[in-house]
Amino acid sequence: MNVTIVDYKSGNISSVINSFKEVAQNKVKIEVTSDLNKIESSDKVVLPGQGSFKSCIDALNTINGLVETLNDFAINNKKPLLGICVGLQMFADVGYEETETKGLGWIPGKVTKIDNQNGKYKLPHIGWNEINIMKDSKIFKDIKDKSHMYFVHSYEFIPNDKNVILATTNYSSNHVCVVEKENIFGTQFHPEKSHSNGKQVIFNFLKWNPS
Repeated sequence: MNVTIVDYKSGNISSVINSFKEVAQNKVKIEVTSDLNKIESSDKVVLPGQGSFKSCIDALNTINGLVETLNDFAINNKKPLLGICVGLQMFADVGYEETETKGLGWIPGKVTKIDNQNGKYKLPHIGWNEINIMKDSKIFKDIKDKSHMYFVHSYEFIPNDKNVILATTNYSSNHVCVVEKENIFGTQFHPEKSHSNGKQVIFNFLKWNPS
């Protein structure tokens, strides 16, 4: 099996690469590339994201044909894809970080700033937080409700269809931290920084068959 981590210069993704290679243990080929043919021929794709919604969308668009290739992979061919942090947020129709920016539109919804309740909650939200598992999923195999995951974000994804929400976390209010729609899966937290729980998420994604 080939798994591609998309490198579109969205920040330092070395921890993502290292975590996937550690979990894969040479049993799964992990490739890091922006080569369209390699992405298209992969069995699974990981879409990381660091920085702002706008900067990540802009970076995707600077690589000619990348967005179209990802659309074919995830929407037309329905192969498994994992979005991490802003990688998840880009599933939305639109994001409102810096300015209004069109997203990939894979899961209808919007990305807006977390309400910090007039400064009561610091932004960005950085650190460990419990996740509240709302729905069962193969992705959560051997992960307990109230497990702690590591977050770094100031914005949240609000999907139109609440049925895609697998888990939430509470910081200022309950907000979405895991979504799943058919073959598309995303985490707001960073599995690569979430120690054993995060490695289990990565392991489950490598084993995941959405059908």
